[in-house]
Amino acid sequence: MSRLEQAIATIVDVFVDHANGDGNLNKDELAKLWEKEIENPEIKAKISSANCAKIMGKIDRNRDGEINFREFIKCVGFMAKCHYREKTGRGQEDED
Repeated sequence: MSRLEQAIATIVDVFVDHANGDGNLNKDELAKLWEKEIENPEIKAKISSANCAKIMGKIDRNRDGEINFREFIKCVGFMAKCHYREKTGRGQEDED
C-alpha cells in the first residue's frame, strides 16, 4: 500500500474507531480522539478539553451536536494545511 493510501486508511480508521459505531463523533468522543491520536504537545495544548466545546462548534457545520465524517475530514484538511505551512514556510497565497 502506498504512503498516501495508508494515510487515507489511517484517517478513516481513526474516525471509525472513535465514532462508536454510529458514524458520528460527539463532544466526548472527539475529546478522546484528540487525547489518544494527537501527540504533539503544542497541538495538544491548543486542543484542551476546556476548548473542546468551542472547537466542536466550529467543526459542527450542520449544528447537530455531532461531527460526521465530512466535518471530520474538513478539520483534518485544515490541520494538514497548517502543517504544510509550518513545514514549508509558505503562506496561504501559495495554496491557490
